[in-house]
Amino acid sequence: MAPKHQSSLPPQAKKPKKLRRTPASRPEETSASPNLPKEEKEQQEAIEHIDEVQNEIDRLNEQASEEILKVEQKYNKLRQPVFQKRSELIAKIPNFWVTTFVNHPQVSALLGEEDEEALHYLTRVEVTEFEDIKSGYRIDFYFDENSYFENKVLSKEFHLNESGDPSSKSTEIKWKSGKDLTKRSSQTQNKASRKRQHEEPESFFTWFTDHSDAGADELGEVIKDDIWPNPLQYYLVPDMDDEEGEGEEDDDDDEEEEGLEDIYEEGHEDEGEEDEDDDEGEEGEEAEGKDD
Repeated sequence: MAPKHQSSLPPQAKKPKKLRRTPASRPEETSASPNLPKEEKEQQEAIEHIDEVQNEIDRLNEQASEEILKVEQKYNKLRQPVFQKRSELIAKIPNFWVTTFVNHPQVSALLGEEDEEALHYLTRVEVTEFEDIKSGYRIDFYFDENSYFENKVLSKEFHLNESGDPSSKSTEIKWKSGKDLTKRSSQTQNKASRKRQHEEPESFFTWFTDHSDAGADELGEVIKDDIWPNPLQYYLVPDMDDEEGEGEEDDDDDEEEEGLEDIYEEGHEDEGEEDEDDDEGEEGEEAEGKDD
């Protein structure tokens, strides 16, 4: 599973805790104690002034949160047509989204072999943040006609319920006969799991039925905060098998070059030895000629 993330819902602006004065620091007690030593009196007055300054900081933080929310809302609207344009371009690339998910290290850990097969029919993904942003978001998955389920769109929504607690709801998947991937019992390994050397994970589609911890939904947050802003970076991740294959070819080339170098060096050594033998032979003939 992907490492735990913080709450999948944008955190609400938190008010810093106000300084809780100790009984000795209360203004009425300070003013009622004029006979306090000068140093202690100065400390009490400093504490009161710090509390006043802290209250001012709290007010500025609240104001900043309101301004940031307005800016986020503004740019969320401005981003929508750009996201739409990107989706139209992505639609021209076959298997864009399944490739993106398989290449993502955390999402790929949730994918079984049949999940990948089903995700080949995924044509579009959209993430929509609610207007006030803090209250939640929705992820929509658009599918072509396929042999697994009847739905054309599968959605999962994260929001705050009436009590203000994180909650989620999703589309009920209408599985075709014998195709319910969430009920499969086989533990075969897929391509990704063979690399990771572990049993095939629980089905990706189980996520649509899991509402146990909407405030810390790992997959939802990964899609919203990591994949959705820039899916292209994961689509373009090179295949590790190809990289390994290229590495092995490079190693083979290096070994061949080293072998040729060894042969070349051995050849030079042999030539050197032959030259030495020839020189010795010539010197011997000259010596014999002198003796004669």
